[in-house]
Amino acid sequence: MQSCEISADSTDDPLSSGLRRKRQPRIVVIGAGLAGLSAAKALLESGFTDVTILEATDRIGGRVQSVKLGHATFELGATWIHGSHGNPVYHLAEDNGLLEETTDGERSVGRISLYSKNGVAYHLTNNGQRIPKDVVEEFSDLYNEVYNLTQEFFQRGKPVNAESQNSVGVFTRDVVRKRVKADPDDTEAVKRLKLAMIQQYLKVESCESSSHSMDEVSLSEFGEWTEIPGAHHIIPCGFIKIVEILARSIPESVIQLRKPVKCIHWNQSVSKEIERVADHNSDLPEEDKGSDVFVECEDCEFIPADHVIVTVSLGVLKKRHESLFHPRLPEEKVMAIEKLGINTTDKIFLEFEEPFWSSECNSIQFVWEDEAESESLTYPEELWYKKICSFDVLYPPERYGHVLSGWICGEEALIMEKCDDETVAETCTEMLRKFTGNPNIPKPRRILRSSWGSNPNFRGSYSYTQVGSSGADVEKLAKPLPYTESSKTTPMQVMFSGEATHRKYYSTTHGAVLSGQREAAHLIEMYQDLLQCQS
Repeated sequence: MQSCEISADSTDDPLSSGLRRKRQPRIVVIGAGLAGLSAAKALLESGFTDVTILEATDRIGGRVQSVKLGHATFELGATWIHGSHGNPVYHLAEDNGLLEETTDGERSVGRISLYSKNGVAYHLTNNGQRIPKDVVEEFSDLYNEVYNLTQEFFQRGKPVNAESQNSVGVFTRDVVRKRVKADPDDTEAVKRLKLAMIQQYLKVESCESSSHSMDEVSLSEFGEWTEIPGAHHIIPCGFIKIVEILARSIPESVIQLRKPVKCIHWNQSVSKEIERVADHNSDLPEEDKGSDVFVECEDCEFIPADHVIVTVSLGVLKKRHESLFHPRLPEEKVMAIEKLGINTTDKIFLEFEEPFWSSECNSIQFVWEDEAESESLTYPEELWYKKICSFDVLYPPERYGHVLSGWICGEEALIMEKCDDETVAETCTEMLRKFTGNPNIPKPRRILRSSWGSNPNFRGSYSYTQVGSSGADVEKLAKPLPYTESSKTTPMQVMFSGEATHRKYYSTTHGAVLSGQREAAHLIEMYQDLLQCQS
């Protein structure tokens, strides 16, 4: 083993700032989701020995939550591996034998269920009629053509005109509506159906973007999100298996559950508050009182650290950034937090004794005919259910039973979360009866649903580029504190990861994993000499 001496006179080296003793840096990771676990795993495997993960809840996984009911596993959170070529989540699943492939054809914008390998989507109206398949196909082709146009503003630098309000929803609704109305071959009745379908497709899109409405999603930035090539996959035994694989090499003692963080005290050079905190904590060794960062937990424990990796969701940062950091965050980072968007996408699983849908049906899409001319997708509280865009048929029934998976997003999802199971089950049953024209559909035998919006540890499902924000804001969110030209003169005290900090893969599980690995790589590079000496 090599022997190395760390000089106290080396003031241009981060090891000399708070690390003049011959010890490993103390790294605290806040959050045991995919980003936090990926960061900790990479750090531990590289030779760091003083790593702690603080998790507010009683479980690991964050926005991955697989629930086992009977023989089936249902995903309340992350469900799909989006693409395979170079996707770290795909490779974890593939290498550990977790995969079941889906076909490329199951990725349609019209949202054919990724659970099913065959079948068609049934587009039903609130008058109990099924929209003819040829009408659906014609509309889907038109919608997909316009959807592709939304990608070009960023990818080809096309200018955004004022009429679009830089909004994906406004642009899409306007262009599709004009083309539908101008079609000389359609009857007025068919045109009206297609106009109503615009709103349903935008609801689906909002669920995929986790926005309240596509009117809030930036048109000029929409095309920056990058899709990884290759088929999409699900993990039949549960996405939580990815979490367990990441945690496998992390000692149990590293992860502290039920350990919510109250405040991160950082930047000792500009705040004497840390010294005051340390002086009042008699349990701290004398050497720890000079730490750059202290993590104050809700249970009143103060944990000294040299580096903190914050992986909490954008929703939590929006709600708590003023109290979570002391001193407060720089204005540039606050503006990025406020500009970027996050909202709620929830799932509603309904289990039936027997299927009331045909064997060829793989999803039920709700088209409200009275929304043909609507400009908004916001509803009064008592009409929250109108935001439910569809129910997918879980496939195969041998694994899942006879289960439908519904989707709802935005403020209406928050209203749904406040309702009890009985109310939601009854409301969904009435909707299904209304749209199928079958008054004899029984109530489901069981209901399971998510509640990401009202959960104080998440406050939303995943992020998107809101109107007025850009990829540059994502970069600002990811920027470590304190801001400095060189990490050698002022080492990174507070670092940020999580899906919302990945410019091209935000909103995805692979974005979360890669962001955790990114922050770990920064520390590995910073301490490469120390790690080599101690190896």
